[in-house]
Amino acid sequence: MSKIETSVPTKVHNLLPPATPEVDALRRRLLDVLFTPTRLRMSYEEFLDWADEDTLAEWVNGEVIMTSPASNKHQDISGFLESVLRIYVETKELGCVRTAPFQMKLKNGREPDIVFVAKAHLDRLKETYLDGPADLAVEIVSPESVGRDRGEKFYEYAEGGVPEYWLIDPLTEHVELYRLAGDRYQTAFSGHSGRYDALVIPGFWLQVEWLWQEPLPNPLRLLGEIVGMDAGLLERFLGALRQTPGTSDREGDM
Repeated sequence: MSKIETSVPTKVHNLLPPATPEVDALRRRLLDVLFTPTRLRMSYEEFLDWADEDTLAEWVNGEVIMTSPASNKHQDISGFLESVLRIYVETKELGCVRTAPFQMKLKNGREPDIVFVAKAHLDRLKETYLDGPADLAVEIVSPESVGRDRGEKFYEYAEGGVPEYWLIDPLTEHVELYRLAGDRYQTAFSGHSGRYDALVIPGFWLQVEWLWQEPLPNPLRLLGEIVGMDAGLLERFLGALRQTPGTSDREGDM
């Protein structure tokens, strides 16, 4: 790197207010990435040491690829789907659910928005990454990620053995849900609405139009519907959750 190139991050850093040594080191790392004209190259082990839990990056062909922060809509759908999946999966002891930023290491180190790992494959789960394919990978498409999600990742996930891949596009309110057949994905469901029964999560199904509702539905209400819970009992349960603590006791004393 030339003297001019190295001086830019230093000048910007010197304009920032003083910070703790830890924050100062993080600033320098971020400035190096932002102002380096070529992508950082490193081994996957070095990448895992370099990145922290807030780093938005993937490791592709030995290079660090920075990604953009998610939009509000993206975050809403991701959080909603995570809540429904996590409660269902953990209550039934089917495995675990993880969300980005969390690496799935196949040919490259990718960060799906959501992954499900079945109980039989929990040995793949390491401290900071998944060593091998998830049973389900979910990507919520954004304008910045559409090329990767429908291109590179589509083929990498298939070649890496991810049995089920969900692509959710909030902008067009359309999903493409794929299942692995050999080493290629086949479309299992595509559309704006309708019911889809998951391949790798026994008993779990998704009504696609739930994803587009504003506000998004209550995950507990949907879980009750998924497992066939009596509607009256479910509403009493949700009503009890909404009550102010101690309300019932005080009402009974009146």
